[in-house]
Amino acid sequence: MEETGGVGGASAYGASLAGGSFDFQKFAKQPYTIVRFLSWIFSIVVFSCITAEGFVNKPHKPEAHCVFNQNDSACHYAVGIGVIAFLACFFFLLLDAYMPLMSNAKERKYAVMADLGFSGVWTFLWFVCFCLLASQWSHTLDVRGIPQDAARATIAFSFFSIATWGILTYFALGRYRRGVADVTQSIYTEPPPEQHTPYPPTYAPSAYTPTTYSPYPSSAPDDFQQTPFTPSTITSTQPQGDYQPPNY
Repeated sequence: MEETGGVGGASAYGASLAGGSFDFQKFAKQPYTIVRFLSWIFSIVVFSCITAEGFVNKPHKPEAHCVFNQNDSACHYAVGIGVIAFLACFFFLLLDAYMPLMSNAKERKYAVMADLGFSGVWTFLWFVCFCLLASQWSHTLDVRGIPQDAARATIAFSFFSIATWGILTYFALGRYRRGVADVTQSIYTEPPPEQHTPYPPTYAPSAYTPTTYSPYPSSAPDDFQQTPFTPSTITSTQPQGDYQPPNY
């Protein structure tokens, strides 16, 4: 089964978002670890059989040729696929062991996507390798001096590699889907705000108390009344009689 996140913590792509510690026993019992180790063994068998006994020379001919119908390209292809698969299995085993220590969900996503893409491509390449070796072996007529057990073992373990890398692709696809679902769930399932206020607690406004203002404030006493001006009052203050200009 896949690794899950810590207790009470969010998880993504098989590990806790807060990171964790490496548990060797748990890691060794993971299905994808077992299948990846088998893929690693199968790749060793394929390229070691060809490099050790895959090239033989005919009597009275100094040049060595591939045992699969003397098609050197078939042997080189199988060796190349096997060596790259061997290195990739070792790399992804280390990556799987380091996965629980990753606290960044984006980095873990890229690691799972790399595993998914590589496993899918190598499943197809192993299928091509098996078809090529089987076809060339069926066209090999003269098998004198050819180590037939090594040739058959190469074909058989090429077929087994198709199955193991296909299973790794399935596991990687499952981890990717679960990781996307975990990250989406952790983003959109935030705790709801308190029900008594529509604002978050930090930004809740205080109670608003309106202030009333008088339209025209006055500093005069309340009992003061100003006498209105009238034309008679104004004329009564002017001097009586004719205007006398001043003497200079």
